[in-house]
Amino acid sequence: MNVRTERGPGSPPEQTSTKVEYHPTVVGNERLIALAGFVLLVLIITEIVITTNLHAFMPVHIFIGIFLTFPLLIKMGSTGYRFVSYYTGSPAFVKKGPPRLVMRLLAPLLLIATISLVVSGITLALLGPTNALSVWVLRLHALSVICWLPLLALHVGSYIWRVPRLILADWRKRYSHLASGRGWRYGITLIALLAGVSAAVLLLPHMNPWVAWEPNLPHNIPGTLLAALFFACLSGLGGWVILKPWRWRE
Repeated sequence: MNVRTERGPGSPPEQTSTKVEYHPTVVGNERLIALAGFVLLVLIITEIVITTNLHAFMPVHIFIGIFLTFPLLIKMGSTGYRFVSYYTGSPAFVKKGPPRLVMRLLAPLLLIATISLVVSGITLALLGPTNALSVWVLRLHALSVICWLPLLALHVGSYIWRVPRLILADWRKRYSHLASGRGWRYGITLIALLAGVSAAVLLLPHMNPWVAWEPNLPHNIPGTLLAALFFACLSGLGGWVILKPWRWRE
C-alpha cells in the first residue's frame, strides 16, 4: 500500500512516499485502535446528545459515562502500546513511523483532558449532588468538557476518514491476511462493552440521589456544553483546513 510516513525517532519531519509492507502486529494494533475509536465515537455522540437535556436524562448520562470508560481503556491501551513500541525502538513500529507532529503534541493534552473528564464524572456519581466536595468536582468536570471537546474534534477530524477502511479491512479477504487476530480484536472490544455495562449497573444505586436532584437542573442546554461545542466547531474546522487530513496517505 502507498504510505507517507516519518522514518523513525529523531528523523527529519518530512515524509516520503514508499511501498511498505507493515508487520502484522502493527496492522492489528492499528485496526484495534480504529475499532475501539469507532465504538467510543458512537457512545460519545450519544452522550453529547443526552447532555443537551440533562434535566430529563441525568441517569442515562451517568450510565453511558461509566459504560464508555472500558472501551476508552482499550483505546488508550492500544494507542499507548504503539507509543511505547515506537519510542523503545521496536523495528516494526519504527518502520511504520509516528503520527504527524501536530497530533503527537496534542495527544498529551487530549489524554489529560479525557482522564480529568472521566474521573471527575465518576467521582461526581459516587459523591452525589449534596456532598460538599461535589461543587468543586463539578467545576472540574465542566472545565474538562470545555478543554476536551475541541481537542476531541481535532482528533476525530484528523483520523475519522481512516476508520471505515481499517474496520472493513478485517472483513475483506484481500487485506485480512495482513493481520490475524480479528476474533481477538472484536472479542476484547465486546468484553470491554460487557464490563462497562456491568460497572454501570453496579453503580445504579448511586444514581438515585441525582434523580432526586434533577428538578434543580435547568431545562435548557447547559452553558458549559454550548461553549465546548462552539470551541469544538472552531477547532474541528481549523484542524480540517490546517492539517488537511484528506491529503494524507497511509
